[in-house]
Amino acid sequence: MKKNNTLMERNTTKLFSIPLLLFSILTIASQAQTVTISVNASLNKRKISPYIYGRNNNFDKPIQFYKDAGLRFARLNNGNNATGYNWTNRLSVSPDWYNNVYLNDWDASAKIINDNFSNIQGMFAFQLLGRVASNGQHNFDDWSYNKSKFWDGVGQNLAGGGTINTAGGSKALVDGDINLFSKPWPADSSVAILDYWFGPKGKGFNKTKFQYWNMDNEPDIWNGTHDWAMPNLISASAFMDRYIELAKKAKAKYPEIKLCGPISTSEWQFYNWSNENITINGVHYSFMEYFIKRLSDEYKVTGIKLVDVVDIHHYPHYKSDKDALQSQRYFFDTQYDYPGANGVKASTGSWDATLSKEYVFKRINDWLTKHFGANHGITTGLSEWATMTPGNPSLESVIYASHLGTFANNGVEFFSPWTWTTGMWEILHLFSRYSRDFSVSSTSSVEDTTSAYTSINDSGDSMTVILVNKSLNTAQTATVNLSNFPLTNGSFKTLQLSSLPATETFVSHTQNALKQNTVTVNSNSFTITLPKLSTTAVILARPTLTAIEPDVDDSDLKISPNPFAGSCKVISNIEDKISKISIYDMNGQQIEVVQNISNSNEITIGASLKSGAYVIQIVEGDKIKTSRVIKK
Repeated sequence: MKKNNTLMERNTTKLFSIPLLLFSILTIASQAQTVTISVNASLNKRKISPYIYGRNNNFDKPIQFYKDAGLRFARLNNGNNATGYNWTNRLSVSPDWYNNVYLNDWDASAKIINDNFSNIQGMFAFQLLGRVASNGQHNFDDWSYNKSKFWDGVGQNLAGGGTINTAGGSKALVDGDINLFSKPWPADSSVAILDYWFGPKGKGFNKTKFQYWNMDNEPDIWNGTHDWAMPNLISASAFMDRYIELAKKAKAKYPEIKLCGPISTSEWQFYNWSNENITINGVHYSFMEYFIKRLSDEYKVTGIKLVDVVDIHHYPHYKSDKDALQSQRYFFDTQYDYPGANGVKASTGSWDATLSKEYVFKRINDWLTKHFGANHGITTGLSEWATMTPGNPSLESVIYASHLGTFANNGVEFFSPWTWTTGMWEILHLFSRYSRDFSVSSTSSVEDTTSAYTSINDSGDSMTVILVNKSLNTAQTATVNLSNFPLTNGSFKTLQLSSLPATETFVSHTQNALKQNTVTVNSNSFTITLPKLSTTAVILARPTLTAIEPDVDDSDLKISPNPFAGSCKVISNIEDKISKISIYDMNGQQIEVVQNISNSNEITIGASLKSGAYVIQIVEGDKIKTSRVIKK
């Protein structure tokens, strides 16, 4: 291109014309590349966990905002502050702020979920450190010192009467007395919160909304984050002893609980527990495999699975934005060289600088099968993560979209980013609201640049293809070929996110940055242009249906069975009761009305209908929602 620009600067017309033509051709080619996407609706069908649509931290917006966004999972244990949490007086040690003790009300957070949401799982945590907050009477007076401003000395252990090191750094001149602000906290004290919340004399919370519990938080770096209580990290074996003791007690109180551990801090800790060489019978084990092996050994003796989700944290390292746009490959792609590879190089027990392929979730799945056997039922989860590319909503939204699509395809149980940036609400809403329940196979001819994530409903008559253009500079022309999902030729709706501004655009389900358009399907194929750094959903329906798109996501409303023979049930999973159901034929003619329904979330309909396709309209409170049914 630089050569052609030089030619264009010449004044000779004859010499100018040919290079200009070449320049134009090359410019067009750089602006739009062609990608072929193959979708097979009958291949690799897999249930998508709704809990990948999650986030960390508290509810700071109106309840309806989270419902509109499609949030399904909320990790509310506050990370490092969970380790020193005392549920009996709702206090927690703040290790990142002088070890001061402050109010941290899990009861209030849990009550928000319990009282307002029917389809969000709230995640809290048990404590394994052995000590928790006791009172806030011996806090370091940070207001008198510097008006509570952040500086590099906030990590000093000053609560309990410590002596500040005004030179800064994390080491106080004299550490505070931990007995003044904390107390011992055995496993029985941790798991007693289950009785307090769910027991006969407890708070009365619905325990089915709080199935997922972290087994503390990032225990592999307690000698750094919680050096006030553990200046020297315990051994991997000693940690597992603590874990197993508490896990047994939790399972005894709440057998359906889903225990999530070990919550490894980063890529290094995934493979290594401090500098310990974990060797059993002459065999070296990475820490994560050791964790799985110890729990497998316990399972073989007791028959109790003490882990339900292998949970890790990941704050990726990149060398460029281009690297960041491939970062979803870190979890399952056996051919991906991760730029931040470090701990994996020590995974064999010695340092091997050539190792750079991570595929951490695939490794976990392989180890689970190796030690627990096939069909073990243990899944993977990512409870902390960040894009690590702040400042460009379009870039961050595409990175987030690629992770959601990858996790949907591979059966990840939950995904809750720690850092939430502009553009992520838009992506969460698009995926959670418009994806179907099951992922199916999608392959791209240029996966590095353009990915497709396809989902269908259980009956196989609705499909959403989400196309992600990861190119930093160029649009992509994608041709999508569909198999085992026959469509009638015609126009279908698209929803697209691109060129997101620096300010937040998501307000509600109806007020957001989604750009609606159509795509033309011909002979089960369509071609669409995807802007750079964009995410586009193509909403498709089988020929037995119409182009009417339901205004309700599958987790809010169930029609079961659908298609049906005799009758079917309309089952609402939201708080407002159904007050009216209207049934229309495909020409818009009202066929049947069911109204004056009293206090019910489950209504039987359709017994008098003839075979065919119908649209039903459901009134719930002040909301009207539509869906489609087929009677055989």
